[in-house]
Amino acid sequence: MPAPTPPDKVLAATRTFARETFGVRHRYAMVLHTDQAHPHVHLVVKAENEYGRRLHIDKSMLREWREDFARSMREQGIAANATSRVIRGRNKGKARDGAFRAQRRGKSSAIRAKVTMIATELAKNGRFSEPARAKLVETRNAVVANWMKIADALDRQDEVILAGDVRYFAKHLPSALTETERLAAKFAQHLASSRDAPRTRLTPDVDAPVR
Repeated sequence: MPAPTPPDKVLAATRTFARETFGVRHRYAMVLHTDQAHPHVHLVVKAENEYGRRLHIDKSMLREWREDFARSMREQGIAANATSRVIRGRNKGKARDGAFRAQRRGKSSAIRAKVTMIATELAKNGRFSEPARAKLVETRNAVVANWMKIADALDRQDEVILAGDVRYFAKHLPSALTETERLAAKFAQHLASSRDAPRTRLTPDVDAPVR
């Protein structure tokens, strides 16, 4: 949780969440960390319960857990809500732990493969296009449309200022780029700086924010 959330509230909410979610079925342990600006709790759960059954964790369950924890935080008097990255306009998630460590060491084969593919296409066509972009644009447009519907509903409730804030948020979401497009943009900038030439042109919709 962001500062200045009281650490004891975070710990209490985590205890409630763990008790209601795992109860006596799965053993768990937790520790509160206050060494960073945002207080947080590490919760470790034994995947196999006392009857030999294992937890099956999927995306829908993770969303449900986030919502349950947010509710536990609200019960502690802390304003919290579980919203997805897409709704917040954040389409890029965290790298998996192993891939992240490899990337930090500069030894990520996945990153090297992507950069090689980008370099090849830039050299061949002078630009880079992302096949997954169409789906990303479709999702972003749907998110913006839903935020606008919320703003219209607020207008009907005479919440004019809040409606304006919602519209401003929707119109100023970060550019919707896939991870590969971000790499392509960085690579093009690297080429431009190393060659002392104008930046290599990417596809128009890569450079322009999606609205």
